Amino acid sequence: MTYLLAIGTKKGLFTAVSDDRESWRVTGPIQLGGDASTLQSGVYAVGIDTRRDTPRLLVGADSAHFGPSVWHSDDLGATWTEPADNAPIALPAGADKSFARCWQFAFGLDPDVVYAGGEPHSFFQSNDGGLTFTMNQAFWDHPHRPTLFPGAGGAAIHTILPHPTDPAKISIAMSGGGFYRTDDGGDSWNPYNQGIRADFFPDPYPEYGQCVHKAARAAGDPNRMYVQNHGGVYRSDDEGGKWTSIADGLPCDFGFAIVAHPHRTDTVINFPINADANRFLPDNQLQAWRSDDGGDTWRSVSHGLPTDPYFGIVLRDAASTDGEQVPGYYFGTRCGDVFSTTEDSEKWTQVTSHLPDVLCVRAARV
Repeated sequence: MTYLLAIGTKKGLFTAVSDDRESWRVTGPIQLGGDASTLQSGVYAVGIDTRRDTPRLLVGADSAHFGPSVWHSDDLGATWTEPADNAPIALPAGADKSFARCWQFAFGLDPDVVYAGGEPHSFFQSNDGGLTFTMNQAFWDHPHRPTLFPGAGGAAIHTILPHPTDPAKISIAMSGGGFYRTDDGGDSWNPYNQGIRADFFPDPYPEYGQCVHKAARAAGDPNRMYVQNHGGVYRSDDEGGKWTSIADGLPCDFGFAIVAHPHRTDTVINFPINADANRFLPDNQLQAWRSDDGGDTWRSVSHGLPTDPYFGIVLRDAASTDGEQVPGYYFGTRCGDVFSTTEDSEKWTQVTSHLPDVLCVRAARV
């Protein structure tokens, strides 16, 4: 049994492999293409597609020399390919903006369907397993889209949550925009932000424009959603129709990452940060907090994390689970440290340290 951990950083991709989720063999930075500039490309999106007989790794990176692209590997990262004829992901000709980077990969029910979220706010679909992507025109033409603004991290669709049984339903979240959903396979999109706060607007509860930092769909109940907002942690029990605050009991309500348990509806893990203008950790301590009752109560699950003052926060896509029956949890920080634990341990161990800023983390048994 082999576990793969893919770590996207500000300066390239790293991988870690383990047989027991306790000791890890770390490799990197990895040269994705023939040009050595990919060694220092920002890797904002990583996907591990385990639906096929041979897992496929997808990496969205933004080479400073050649621009953004998507690379894939079908041999667990030993070799990488970028389609040569056309850019695998790009805005169509005539668009009023340029494509900056890919922020997210998600996998549909059809084993050939891969979704991608981009910056500027754009949604893509691949029908060939992630080799090439086509932009969703309906979201690009949505009347809200030209009025959406960038968050501090960019104008990005950074979360894609396909429905587990209905391929027509897809939820997305974005910075400067909020939470949107399609019920017709992407032909139309509607905002679902009722109850999510936007303190930076005159009306703190607008129809759209919220700066959602990350969203997660709960296991077992496709209507249950969790959101870490730019101020505020929320739960929805009707697939985004209405959001209720679940921040009470956390040391603060700001943060970026939120991770739902892969099998339990009521379990979710959060990584608090002080505030938008003070992006340090509470008490300068690296912390993880867990709820097992849908956010009604929270408890610290920080055993094994550094006890000295710590200043590296966890970014929006830098935490994940491997989805196992006894799941492992993983996260990385802007100090370049990566930590892991398992459900039956609840003690974090350090996978690696001193990497560049960790932007995204994905894990799977392969």
